[in-house]
Amino acid sequence: MTVPAHKFQADLARDLAPIYLISGDEPLLMAEAGDMVRSRARSEGFGEREVLTADRYFDWSELAAAGSAMSLFAEKRLIELRIPNGKPGTAGSKALIGFASSPPEDVLLLVLVPRLDKRAMQTAWVKALDKAGRVVQVWPPERARLPGWIATRMREAGLEPGTGVAELIADRVEGNLLAADQEVRKLSLLLEPGRVEMEDVTRAVADSSRYDVFDLVDALDQGDLARCHRILAGLRGEGVEPVLVLWAVARELRALATASWETGRGEREDQALRGVGIWPRRQPAAKAAIRRHGRKGLLRLVRQASAVDRIVKGAQPGRPWQALADLATEMAGVTRANRGVA
Repeated sequence: MTVPAHKFQADLARDLAPIYLISGDEPLLMAEAGDMVRSRARSEGFGEREVLTADRYFDWSELAAAGSAMSLFAEKRLIELRIPNGKPGTAGSKALIGFASSPPEDVLLLVLVPRLDKRAMQTAWVKALDKAGRVVQVWPPERARLPGWIATRMREAGLEPGTGVAELIADRVEGNLLAADQEVRKLSLLLEPGRVEMEDVTRAVADSSRYDVFDLVDALDQGDLARCHRILAGLRGEGVEPVLVLWAVARELRALATASWETGRGEREDQALRGVGIWPRRQPAAKAAIRRHGRKGLLRLVRQASAVDRIVKGAQPGRPWQALADLATEMAGVTRANRGVA
């Protein structure tokens, strides 16, 4: 059954289908739709998750094998199948049709594909998944509806947009939903819950520019340690809250780690970086950071950022700015190994 994107959450709340096919080109909305299925599956006892990526080297017999395999850790399993080009081919079509004809009772299949056109929606494999489960096409809001989408996000974050506020943010992000979401998150960090006026947004944007938070991220990716420390000193001197600095750094680390993982699964690096909101102008520095650390190193840095978060929020003893400086030193490329620390 095809479910409109705006009714997807309500449909999930009613019952859980054995198969979900989610299609779209907007990274933020695709990620959130997938997260909704994963969260609902966990609440129904699907405690184990297996990710398959159908690249050109993929053996489609793995799908049937995954569906029939006994779980070692949970009674129910979620199989997440990613088809980067949206075209499973003859072997893939047969495998998907076969799976849909008799879905295992203890398995939920989540299929993620790019935007499918009208012709693709009429293929046999899509129709088979539609008959056995749910098909959801995720479309970004049109430009005219973007302010309403932003206003909803702000209210979910505890912010009530004043007259013209959502329109101002929509103009700044140019239809990029990842950027819009990041602007709302930034405002929720900078402002107290409640009504937000135009001057609040203008001041927050100006503050971010003056404080060079995003210049810090660029310097970290480039491995320019001296510049990183100069910017950190400037941020501290200007009274920037450490939580805002950490937000920008942690967001970049998560994006780099995700892009590295997707590249390792066969996706092109440029496409993987775009998928996490790193656009062409910033990609050379991002690629350098990924090569410098590798996926394991980036995951370690994400864990380190979590520890810094506890210090910044007072949940763990420590000095926030020193913890940020240590994280910056590691991210810029002066690793424990380079310092002779095991």
